[in-house]
Amino acid sequence: MKKWMAVMLAGMMTAASLGGCGSTGSTAETEAPAEETGTAETDASDAASEDAAAEDSAAGESDMAYVQEKGTLVVGITDFAPMDYKDENGEWIGFDADMAKAFAESLGVEAEFVEIDWDNKILELDGKTIDCVWNGMTLTEDVLSAMECSNAYCNNAQVVIVPADVADQYQDEESLADLTFAVEAGSAGEEQVQALGLNYTPVTAQSDALMEVAAGTSDAAVIDSLMAAAMVGEGTGYEELTYTIGLNSEEYGVGFRKGSDLAAALNDFFASSYADGTMESVAETYGVQAALIEQ
Repeated sequence: MKKWMAVMLAGMMTAASLGGCGSTGSTAETEAPAEETGTAETDASDAASEDAAAEDSAAGESDMAYVQEKGTLVVGITDFAPMDYKDENGEWIGFDADMAKAFAESLGVEAEFVEIDWDNKILELDGKTIDCVWNGMTLTEDVLSAMECSNAYCNNAQVVIVPADVADQYQDEESLADLTFAVEAGSAGEEQVQALGLNYTPVTAQSDALMEVAAGTSDAAVIDSLMAAAMVGEGTGYEELTYTIGLNSEEYGVGFRKGSDLAAALNDFFASSYADGTMESVAETYGVQAALIEQ
């Protein structure tokens, strides 16, 4: 805005100068305003250059400095146990949530969690409504091209969820052809059902996909294996559901804005927390230690 105003000021002064030259016939009268106008133009040009330099400097400021200046690391998430979910007090917990809090603390800031529409995660990130996506995010080609990503930290897979009483009928990809699926929009699960040419309905979150199957409005769902282990089967809220086949293998990473220096900082944090046992201890709390990738 400052740069625009300075450029407009310069343009107005130039226009005023041209008007003065056209309206006077005396050489003496035209020379003096020309000198004054030239000085004003120079001053305006200098001001515009200074403003442009300030804007360029601000644009080049590191993401880490930006986060530390505002005092918060805003983390984009969905409700996704065991990575990010709320406890009985309404506080976000989970393997990813706890690690995000620890990383924020290492930066001297607070972690703030914001639920996002997973399909809009890149828009949210680029629009600076969030500072990172840290929610069991699969490192797909689209994610890697659009974000500055951390090193992979967990192994995962997309698995098929069906009612337990019909699970024996769906033990290979060919058996899935006539099923209707519920999958999270913009997720790795959606990519898998699209690749297989299966019929599906996109939903807002993986937890919604499970509800669709439990309610009978969808025949099956495709969700992350880590979520399936925590949410489906005996002793869970979805005892009547089970998971059958895995459709792929993949890895989780954390995404920042393209070019962000926070990705390298997180890699260092991962390495140190893995070396001192902190990462494994947090993973054990949520039962995901077998999925950890050495840092």
